[in-house]
Amino acid sequence: MAQLTINGKKIQTPGGTILAVAREHGIRIPTLCHHPALGPKGACRLCLVEVKGSRVLQPACTFPVSEGMEVQTDTPKIRTARKFVLELLLSDHPQDCMTCEMCGACELQDLMYEYGVKETPFRGERHAYPADDRDPFILRDMEKCIRCRRCIRACDELQSVNAISMINRGFRAKVATSFDTPLQESNCVFCGQCISVCPTGALTEIDSRGAGRTWQTQKVTTTCPYCGVGCNFDLHVRDGKVVKVTSRWDSPVNRGVLCVKGRFGWQFLHSPDRLTVPLMKAELWKKRTGTDGTPSPYAGFVEADWEAALDAVSDGLAAAKAQAGPDAVAVLASAKCTNEENYLIQKLARREIGTNNVDHCARL
Repeated sequence: MAQLTINGKKIQTPGGTILAVAREHGIRIPTLCHHPALGPKGACRLCLVEVKGSRVLQPACTFPVSEGMEVQTDTPKIRTARKFVLELLLSDHPQDCMTCEMCGACELQDLMYEYGVKETPFRGERHAYPADDRDPFILRDMEKCIRCRRCIRACDELQSVNAISMINRGFRAKVATSFDTPLQESNCVFCGQCISVCPTGALTEIDSRGAGRTWQTQKVTTTCPYCGVGCNFDLHVRDGKVVKVTSRWDSPVNRGVLCVKGRFGWQFLHSPDRLTVPLMKAELWKKRTGTDGTPSPYAGFVEADWEAALDAVSDGLAAAKAQAGPDAVAVLASAKCTNEENYLIQKLARREIGTNNVDHCARL
């Protein structure tokens, strides 16, 4: 255990970087390039701190702690350095926060507010990249990119895809695919991890644009319906409708990582073709109730309630079992159900019906 002092507070720690130790003990150090799911980079220089005995300010995200170290995280010298970095970033960043999709959830905007940066003293050439909407899910607005490389590291470290990197050199350097082609022409799998770690509005979801900013939506944690892995994520709901999906980094199942279906495949929730009530064949409904029932959009079917539908299924299974034995019944599970739901369906088949005829589409 090393003993050090941060802002006059004595701390014992087994090791790590200054940033990690400070956050463990509730001491805030601002960052832009750092993300807890990614390895340290030291690219943005917002986390600079004073280390006693060191000639220059040190990046807290990469500087390891040591025995007897004394650290200051918020002195006039540090604040001046951080404000200088923010002014440099603002010199090549559009100031369209009023219409930016990430207004209110932009880490750069928050730091500009915290350090009182309203304008930049640095004038000169600025980038003028047009927004790139050539891909089906991700809008890339490189004018708002601060080159923190979070997206590149997420693509490499979390997905191991390496679809994007820094291209060109100097002032022309930017995040892109090889030869700046559309993402569809690269090995991108459209997992959206780049969006989930971007601290600005450089990477956003095309389908969510204009549907509501983060602070206008309510977060609802749920489980992805597309397979049995059970990934967790947050639905952003506005006026009763889902507008986007974001990573839930504390999920023990997927730890914030999602696939293309989990992140971008939520539109079916509001499809007019989605069934909202159970349907029963018209002749079966009339035989059981003696009425014609409520017509449905599907020929030969009427709307039913869950009690009537489940009773019909139960009676049908019982009749088949009584007439031809339990092995006359077979059960098909689904890869779109959770593991717990698939466990229950096989338990119903084996214990209640008495058959081992259980199969699964993923086995084929």
